[in-house]
Amino acid sequence: MKRNLNQTLGLILCFFISINWLFSQTKKNTCLDCHLQLEEKLASPAQAFKIDIHANYGFDCSACHGGNSEKEELEEAKDKSFKGIPSRQDIPKLCASCHSDPNIMRRYNPNIRVDQFDLYLTSHHGRAWTKGDTKVALCTDCHGAHGIQSASMPQSLTFAWNIAATCGRCHSDNNLMKNYGLPGQQEEDFRASVHAQALYEKKDLSAPTCNDCHGNHGATPPEVASVANVCRQCHPSPASLFSRSPHKAAFDEAGIAECQACHGHHRIEPPDYELLPKGKKDVCLQCHNENSRSYEEGSNLREKFMALDAQLEKVSFKIEKIAQQGIEISEARFLSQQAQSEFLEARNLIHSLSLAEIEKKIKESQAIIEKLSTLITEAEREARLRKTGLIVATLFLFLLALALWLKARQLRRKRP
Repeated sequence: MKRNLNQTLGLILCFFISINWLFSQTKKNTCLDCHLQLEEKLASPAQAFKIDIHANYGFDCSACHGGNSEKEELEEAKDKSFKGIPSRQDIPKLCASCHSDPNIMRRYNPNIRVDQFDLYLTSHHGRAWTKGDTKVALCTDCHGAHGIQSASMPQSLTFAWNIAATCGRCHSDNNLMKNYGLPGQQEEDFRASVHAQALYEKKDLSAPTCNDCHGNHGATPPEVASVANVCRQCHPSPASLFSRSPHKAAFDEAGIAECQACHGHHRIEPPDYELLPKGKKDVCLQCHNENSRSYEEGSNLREKFMALDAQLEKVSFKIEKIAQQGIEISEARFLSQQAQSEFLEARNLIHSLSLAEIEKKIKESQAIIEKLSTLITEAEREARLRKTGLIVATLFLFLLALALWLKARQLRRKRP
């Protein structure tokens, strides 16, 4: 009994010694302890730092601000190494002191590039910063200061859904943009684009946002010669077709940005027939005379596309209507998809300006639609036969039931 008691007391003693040792090994951060008790302006950085990726890796306030965060006395905490709040001019070099050091970054995340500061110096932001302009975007403007999170986290300022808003904090400021001769509606234009629709409405994280076209730390507007290569990263087929089109040489000679000339840049809308000759958003008139042969050919092509699109929509409607009536229509669905594919290929071939290839694809789609029309006619005939049969069967059963009821009534009357 006494032996068990001694063992129990020994275990309790070891437990408290272990707890005391663990607490002694935990690094103090008196900066946070103090700032959390101050007014909101001074407390908010400390509150945000709790979820900061640097805090998660064990960094404390002294890593950026200097001083000794383990000392409780203010005079001792703010020792000779204390830097305080770094100036905007010093921020890039401060971040680079770790992020440009391979030995440091390898210890925490070997996948992070260590040339980010070098890339920044090549950007419009970086080049202006080296000249002493502190109004341009610095590390903290894009990543935050005390609540920095990995770009893979939805709360991060550099997560795909948040990048437009992050860039827009400067690029939507008309007064600031005037200093650089830039418009202030880029974010607004982007949010009205087909890319934003895919990103925000369809939740497609692969859809491009600001940094996909302009770059990250080396952010620079694409030059005329490189616009097509930027778009090619997501749209290889149209880019390849355009490269062998008559427009390619003409655009190069005139110094025209390929994709941008017809589709625009930030406010990129879904491609439709209204962009073609005589459409509401006709872009061909930028270069072509409306009396020219090429313009007329483009107008004819637009009419063919619209007619074929209407046919496909009509066929699709009929197929769905027949399917609702319980008719087996899988072959028609397959042919409809095939016709749609040929039609989409014909539309994509506009980038090549090969009228022969476009006409071929249109004819192939129309040939499939003719087969579909035959199948749909047969299916509609079957649906009508089934409907007629159902009516006849229902009428027969009704008459049979009526006859039985009359017979039963007659028999009841004959009873004595």
